[in-house]
This record gives sequence, structure tokens and C-alpha cells, in this order.
Amino acid sequence: MMPERSEHFEPQNQAGKKDLTQKRRMQLQNSDFALDERLARTSGIREAKDRTKSVKLTKFELLLKFLKPITWIPVIWSFVCGAVASGVFGWANLMDVKFWLGILLTGPLATGVCQMLNDYFDRDLDAINEPTRPIPAGDISLRDATILISIWTLITVVVAALLHPFVLAHVILGIINAHVYSANPIKLKKRLWWGNIIVAFSYLVYPWLSGEVIYRGSLTADSIIIALCYAFASTGTMTVNDFKSIEGDMRVGIRTLPVVYGERKAAIIAALLIDIGQIMAALYMFAIGKWVNGVLIIGFILPQVWLQVQFVQSPRTRDVWYNGIAQNFLVAGMLVCALAVEA
Repeated sequence: MMPERSEHFEPQNQAGKKDLTQKRRMQLQNSDFALDERLARTSGIREAKDRTKSVKLTKFELLLKFLKPITWIPVIWSFVCGAVASGVFGWANLMDVKFWLGILLTGPLATGVCQMLNDYFDRDLDAINEPTRPIPAGDISLRDATILISIWTLITVVVAALLHPFVLAHVILGIINAHVYSANPIKLKKRLWWGNIIVAFSYLVYPWLSGEVIYRGSLTADSIIIALCYAFASTGTMTVNDFKSIEGDMRVGIRTLPVVYGERKAAIIAALLIDIGQIMAALYMFAIGKWVNGVLIIGFILPQVWLQVQFVQSPRTRDVWYNGIAQNFLVAGMLVCALAVEA
């Protein structure tokens, strides 16, 4: 009888082990999904409108989401390029307190304040375009948002004052720009070109010049010209960002390029702006005798053109894909220019 009993239970044991293995696999998959979900929701990368809140964020993660970390990267990079362009910044300066204060200021503080202000003033629009943002989703109340913005602004101004009066002035100007961009009655984002221009200055020109002043103590014509060239290119990048908001912008009357000219024409205009700005930077490199740097920038433009051809075919579905790849070539060109003028 014993052999028969053993044969009877062996398949059940195997089935039990198989169930445990499948259960463990599901747990691992769920934990991976939870991590992906947290990263996506806190970074500020666009989320699907029908996405369910399957993962509850902690208060810290919710604050990160409000600050939108994905937007910090280009501003921090502009600051670093400005520091490099100063001619007195080197590897040893990576340990400087003022360098890390600059990173903190241009990323989570100043850019974070601007993102929180944009969320606050655009809450009705986000309810259409990005309903998972903290305010329209009900995760952060208007009262709490006001308190957070006030505290964050104060910290930002204090850190800017510690670095340099010039930096303080530009931070205050950037915060004013954020109000002018998002808040009624001016709301420059409604006014076609002006919204993208003011954001390009705040995200690229101000941090670049601040990086140079912090280390050099003054500005050079080279840095101003290069920063303006890439700010011109960045107006095209801002237009690429407008495709995610077409539906809500049309409803509330915000005149972005995609709304006014249609998706395909707006995508072509954005691509031209991006390329022309970089071509101007390359031409300036040639003008000051930095031929190798100019050729490198042209080389960085070529793959962007291929990506732009793909983007123009379906702007609304390829905007994130385009920016995620093409921006790497654009920011590489910024550093090439900074290295050219540091000597």
C-alpha cells in the first residue's frame, strides 16, 4: 500500500511546488511593475490617461512627482556647460560646495518651483491632459500646494543668494517668468511663440550664464552667443513638448504651434528651429576658429535629422521617443561649444 500512496502524493507535491514557483514569479513581476510604476509616476514622464493608481506613492514620492525631476536634467546640464565655459572649472571643482549648491539650485529648487507653479496654475488644463498630476488627481490640495510652493521658493532664493547676486537676480526673474508663463491674465503659453521663448531662456540661458558667473565672476560674449543659439534650438524642443497637450489646449484656447498649425506643420517647424539653432552654434565655432568643434556639432545634427523625419510622420505618438533620443545629441553639442570657449 505504501508505494501506491507515494505515487498518489508525488504529483500533488510537484503541483504544489509548481504553484509556489508561479506565485513567486508573479510576486517578482508585481514588484518589478510597482518599481516601474513608481519611477514613471515620480519622474514626471507622461503617463497614460487611463492608468489606474495601482501603486500608492509615499509623501516623499508625491513631492518628487510635484517637482517633476525629468525637467531638472536640461537645466542642470546648462549650468554645468556654463561652468565649463568659464575656463576655470575642472575635475577638481566637482567637489566644490558651490558646484553642488548650483546643481541643487538649478535642478530640484529653481526648476522644481517653476514646475510646481505650472501645476498650480494649470490644474484645470491638467485635468484634461494629465489627470494623474498631483493636484487634479486630488493627491495634493491647493492649500498644501501653496504651502509647498512658498517654502520651496524661500529655500531657492536663499541658496541663490549664497552663490552670487547675479544668480539671485536670474532666479527671481525665472520665478517671475514661471508666473507670467502660466498665470492669468498674461499666461504667455497662450500666445503662440512667447511661451516657448520665455521657457527657453529660463531653462537654458539663465543657468548657463549663472554657471559661468559663479566660477569666472563675469560674462563673456562667447557664452552669451552660444547660450542664445541653443535657446533658439530649445524653442523647437518646447514645441515638441506641446504635442502631449493638444486636446486640452484646444479646449481652453491655448494657441500652441500644434494647435494653430496642425500636427505635421508644427512638427516641421519644431525640427527647423532645433536644427537652425545648432547650425548657428556650429557657424559660430567656425567663426572663432574652432573648426573641429563646429564639425562635431554638425555631426550631432545629422542623426537628429533622421529622428525628425520619423517624428514628423506621427508627432503625437513619437514626441517622447524623439526627445528621449535626440536630446542626447543636442546637449552633447552644448558641451562641445563650452569646451571650445573655455580656453
